[in-house]
Amino acid sequence: MYRVWNFVSSYSLLLIAGALLALVWANIHAESYHHFVDFVLIDNFWIGHPHEEGGHVTRTLTLHFLVNDVLMALFFAIAAKEVWEAVILENGALRGRKAVTPLIATAGGMLGPVAVYLGLAAVLGVYESVSRGWAIPTATDIAFSYLVGRMVFGAGHPAIRFLLLLAIADDAAGLIILAIFYPTGDLAPEWLLLSLGAAVTVFVLFNWLPRRMDRGNQLRPNSTWVRKYLSFWPYLVAAALSWFGFQEAGIHPALGLLPIVPTVPHADRAFGIFAAAEEHLTDLLNWMEHHLKYPVEIILFFFGLLNAGVEFSAISEPTWLVFFGLIIGKPVGIAIMGWIAAYPLRFGLPQGMRTIDLVVVGCVAAIGFTVALFVASVAFPGGPVQDAAKMGALFSFGAALISLAAGRLCKVEKVRG
Repeated sequence: MYRVWNFVSSYSLLLIAGALLALVWANIHAESYHHFVDFVLIDNFWIGHPHEEGGHVTRTLTLHFLVNDVLMALFFAIAAKEVWEAVILENGALRGRKAVTPLIATAGGMLGPVAVYLGLAAVLGVYESVSRGWAIPTATDIAFSYLVGRMVFGAGHPAIRFLLLLAIADDAAGLIILAIFYPTGDLAPEWLLLSLGAAVTVFVLFNWLPRRMDRGNQLRPNSTWVRKYLSFWPYLVAAALSWFGFQEAGIHPALGLLPIVPTVPHADRAFGIFAAAEEHLTDLLNWMEHHLKYPVEIILFFFGLLNAGVEFSAISEPTWLVFFGLIIGKPVGIAIMGWIAAYPLRFGLPQGMRTIDLVVVGCVAAIGFTVALFVASVAFPGGPVQDAAKMGALFSFGAALISLAAGRLCKVEKVRG
């Protein structure tokens, strides 16, 4: 991604603006807000919320579906791009021993919140009604966490890279959880063959074959022709087919672009998430990400507007389960598993990072916001439980203040980048 501070700041401001507007609107005139969210764009359409009518399934395209299920696919595609590069490239952030401690800490940062969430639910006697939301507090909002992490540690502190590695791994695990545990309807896995076929076809015809034909020719005429005249269009068609395959398969269609991301020609190296140097890479994958930057910012504004409109009267047990799952489960899980990885397992910590910094990193990672809101919207049907869980995701902003306080208490010394 490009010009990190400007990107994250604008991303944050637009998303926050949408969320704040939604909160105010829902608490002033809830009826008009929900009418706006559920506004029907096209009835009896080929995409949208499914419902039975006359013995067969029809779909209704609402504004909420358009943003959450269609447009948010671009947001998850950007996240998938960073995960893909981190794993596949030789200098990727999630390759080799340097990634082991953050990966193990990530496991703690997901198991800890689940244990707190389900444990408190059992204690409060609401386990049966809220257990489906166990994955909500496992989320880490990568952009907000990065923003707060820089405030706490400074741009040059090794804990920032550790935090980013953890957040990337968290995103990857979150995508898997969404796909497996939160289907949108009856599973029809045969439709995934459409997604697989689209991915294989576009990779072979527009990526592998031109490069194969150009082998030994430094001018690369075939690859150049494909890039110049076809550009991103074959991948857009494949993405649409893959998205439709996910919808029909009963898997959340916002994940529908994930199989296509690895098929796009990419650079042989990555400078890392939020690295300004990536703007100088001319491969198609980075070019596409660069041009998606501003559309995704606008999409995230509408995501906040359409998902954060919760009445304060909705605060109840799920609110506190999500909130405490994040602000207690995340720091404790990351600190314990990070310590185990660093010392008993002897994978160590980055040079210049102290053991106590694991706790502070855990506090920063407790900001769930964007992904937590998204998971809440698919974990529960619309109603009081979903609204209460969303409020817990919004309250996770409190982890920013906790992180700043933890940084002072733990005597974190900022390192300028």
